[in-house]
Amino acid sequence: MQSLSARWISRAVAFLASLLLLVALPARAQLSIEITGAGANRIPIAIVPFPGEAALPPGITSVVRADLERSGLFRGLEVPPLTPQPTEASNVDYAEWRSRLADALVLGSVAARPDGRYEVRFRLFDVVKQTPLGGVAYTLAKDQARATAHRIADYVYEKLTGVKGVFSTRIAYVVKRGNRYELQIADADGADEETALASLEPIISPAWAPDGKRLAYVSFENKKPVVYVHSLLDGKRHVVANFKGSNSAPAWSPDGTKLAVSLSRDNGSQIYLINPDGSGVRRLTYSSAIDTEPFFSPDGQFIYFTSDRGGSPQIYRMPATGGDAQRITFEGSYNVSPRVSPDGKSLAYIARNSEGKFQVALLDLTTQQVQILTDSDRDESPSFAPNGRMILYATVIDGRGVLSAVSIDGRVKQRLTVNAGDVREPAWGPFIK
Repeated sequence: MQSLSARWISRAVAFLASLLLLVALPARAQLSIEITGAGANRIPIAIVPFPGEAALPPGITSVVRADLERSGLFRGLEVPPLTPQPTEASNVDYAEWRSRLADALVLGSVAARPDGRYEVRFRLFDVVKQTPLGGVAYTLAKDQARATAHRIADYVYEKLTGVKGVFSTRIAYVVKRGNRYELQIADADGADEETALASLEPIISPAWAPDGKRLAYVSFENKKPVVYVHSLLDGKRHVVANFKGSNSAPAWSPDGTKLAVSLSRDNGSQIYLINPDGSGVRRLTYSSAIDTEPFFSPDGQFIYFTSDRGGSPQIYRMPATGGDAQRITFEGSYNVSPRVSPDGKSLAYIARNSEGKFQVALLDLTTQQVQILTDSDRDESPSFAPNGRMILYATVIDGRGVLSAVSIDGRVKQRLTVNAGDVREPAWGPFIK
């Protein structure tokens, strides 16, 4: 069995190249998303094209529909051209929409303003109960059409499911094209991608700050793993941990005031706390084993981490201030990469089964029940959506690195790919405040 430290070394060697490019360069390809599994009882929803939306390419309603369908919980109905075009102010003929098999209906409009901006209005209707569920008006610039559509989709999703939508959130991931590595930031649907960092050396372990404005990550530009914090507002970054040996696996505390990292500065990988500016280093674990991959509980009280202190890699939990560690995983001989759900009730991680497959597992922290969510065999780097309903992870399909997402019940599945590139190291960002 390969040790955790050997895994880090082999990972670095596999990703080896030679020169850092510190300029943010335009991305050359966008993530494409394929829905490979959906919920059993999807809500049929009619999203009628908004009059005037042609002035805001790619439009509003097409993005809203794609968002909702991608969730696996909605089925967008085909809406034929209607004359006159209904708007949010129109009287709704519920019987007609019920005959079209719609359970929900979205009507809206787009109007140009004298100041060059646009106003988008919409209303959501429950066709079955024959009642309006509310609506919102947004004022936006032309280049904010997609972002506004995501906000509308979030509104519809929350009204109809009771759960906050994540269509307005962002994801980070690393694309490898030839010998070039790009740390990408994109909308949750893979659109509007930007390159935060390009390098001919590996970039791994991106982790979002709770404010959504910074990323911590590990770069090998100095021929060794070093932890950086990168501002997404101005592109500036600084070194957080560049000690002797390995500096890896950054994880933010829920309040954004601390990072937990794995350092080998004192011989052997151990868990430390450090301030985001690199000050205040404090050691938390003192085992003779390899302790790595820390992750805070949502309340900030505990840190989950991977350790082979029991003879094989398993997941443990300790107080965030340090102290005795409690073993959390017991099924199987290899469980790594802990990620706690936003509500603190579940733990996603990578489990190796008896056939040698690495798959995303979900542990109910109350009942201790374990569910394997994926049917792939080379999964890594799980990351919860901020509403806790989906898990983003990396895997390998036909010899190529791709991102996938799976719902916490295992029913809804997506695959995210980039043409001519391997995609790895996903991290789902927080809600936008």
